Amino acid sequence: MEDIFEDENIIMLNDEEGNDIPFEFLDSIQYEGEEYMVLLPADDEEADEVVILRVEELNDEEESLVPVEDDTVLQKVFDLFKEQNSDVFNFED
Repeated sequence: MEDIFEDENIIMLNDEEGNDIPFEFLDSIQYEGEEYMVLLPADDEEADEVVILRVEELNDEEESLVPVEDDTVLQKVFDLFKEQNSDVFNFED
């Protein structure tokens, strides 16, 4: 997924087929020297799972968001997100 366009809290990402997919930006999390974005699908009102993508610097002015393959990293980033946002969201365990 590449090509980030921001409009308030909505970020448009392009999938592999070039389709625009809107996501609501929830937070940016730092973990082990890397930055991760926590997003929620904006076109699915019943979405109950977030999407976590790693921010990859392409050059001084461009970034790309890449999927996180490591389940342990995903869980650690999600745990940090829950910890930092416990007063904003009602998390179910």
